[in-house]
Amino acid sequence: MNTLLDTLARWRPFKALVVGDFMLDQLVYGNADRLTPEAPVPVLHVQREESRPGGAANVCLDLAAMHASVETFGIVGSDAAGQALRQLLADAGISAAGIVEDAARPTTIKRSLIGMAQHRHPQRMFRVDYESKDAIPAEVADRLLASFERALAGASVVCIEDYNKGVCSERVCQEVIRLARRAGVPVLIDPAAIGDYTKYRGATTITPNRAEAALAAGVKIAPDATPIEHADLAKKLLRDLDLETIVVTLDRHGALLVEKDGESTAVPTVARQVYDVTGAGDMVLAALAGARAHGLDWLDAVRLANVAAGLEVAVFGVVPIPIEQIHREVIAREREAHAGGSHAKTRTLDELMIDVAALRREGKKVVFTNGCFDVLHVGHLSILRRAAALGDFLIVATNCDETVRQLKGPGRPVNTESDRAELLGGLACVGAVIVFTEETPERVIRALRPDVLVKGAEYTSTNVPGAEFVVANGGRVELLAMVEGKSTTRTVERIQRSASK
Repeated sequence: MNTLLDTLARWRPFKALVVGDFMLDQLVYGNADRLTPEAPVPVLHVQREESRPGGAANVCLDLAAMHASVETFGIVGSDAAGQALRQLLADAGISAAGIVEDAARPTTIKRSLIGMAQHRHPQRMFRVDYESKDAIPAEVADRLLASFERALAGASVVCIEDYNKGVCSERVCQEVIRLARRAGVPVLIDPAAIGDYTKYRGATTITPNRAEAALAAGVKIAPDATPIEHADLAKKLLRDLDLETIVVTLDRHGALLVEKDGESTAVPTVARQVYDVTGAGDMVLAALAGARAHGLDWLDAVRLANVAAGLEVAVFGVVPIPIEQIHREVIAREREAHAGGSHAKTRTLDELMIDVAALRREGKKVVFTNGCFDVLHVGHLSILRRAAALGDFLIVATNCDETVRQLKGPGRPVNTESDRAELLGGLACVGAVIVFTEETPERVIRALRPDVLVKGAEYTSTNVPGAEFVVANGGRVELLAMVEGKSTTRTVERIQRSASK
């Protein structure tokens, strides 16, 4: 049994508390097609502006996307930015009751100027920061900690997100750790880039990147060092800080997991196009928190975090990755790992329902078609390509061998259901493949509720299995013209005639 997949299949809501430096991210988008005449300085012609929760709030959004009920504990100023941040958190379904107001400091704002030149991908040009790094006063810390202690009941996990902006002082961190340990709640920390990690002593784990870990351990490490070469500095931090584990993130090399009573384990990631690393560390912390809240061991927790971070760096900006999308990616990786790359697109119905749930959260349109697809030919390819163009993700259902035999007669199928599924999965236009055992795919269609149901034009909308259900649920049926003279039966007959000569 795969513990990670099994846990994802029964994922449930959980309660998470987040302590840290909350910020307001302001994104100013525009075109940057020219330089000023006075100097070689880009000019940003502003098109739109956007405000988002930032800093520790990124972890909150990531946790919420993983079905967590999130409560926040941090500081804002008595200003419009603080009000805006509270409202954005509330709009995302995140409780801001633990956010304390401090009139003596501004709400931290990170204003990014984002330009596009010649309609290319957006790129950050410049950032303007408004902040105070002063330690919060004792009276403000008292209010924050009192609020945190009241919220601990029923919590599954505590996250500390430290950006070294004054909230996560030694007193606050140590008291949060003490209260959480007394309540039996694990504390996971994304540490600041500082030289002394003493304030994190006694936490369950910390998740520094390689540069942060080296700085805190007071050692130098080569930029091209292998994951296992980080083990000594990780063990030093684990021992000095009395941690249960430490997870050192190593960008394209994945992560290094070191446990107090175990070996150092390098957990690789899948190579992918990196678009923007912003938010990857927050995603790692949130995924680890969700994994531990569900009882996953540390190795599977890090595997889950690697998958989540990989999805995060493939998008621009900080975009929370839903647990359904993470689940979908884990399924795909497991398929590839255990089948040597074959059948990577073949799914069970339960797995397909995860795919569809993730796609729908992204606003994607699902297309469904079915057939025997016994001997793939240009007619099949034509209809599958046209079907895929009707939406964002094409699911192809193919009959099992016994049903093909009943439909087509003795000697069929020519190719087994396993071979047919793999061949279909090899087509770029096909998103996923399922083999069904019933006479019609009606049960599969009802479970998946596709947006578009596709069949060949030899059918009518009244005799397409599942058509009435799809239309009743707001979808549509498309009957596509077949390629004249192209069919599996004719192909098989030609082969048989050639063989008999």
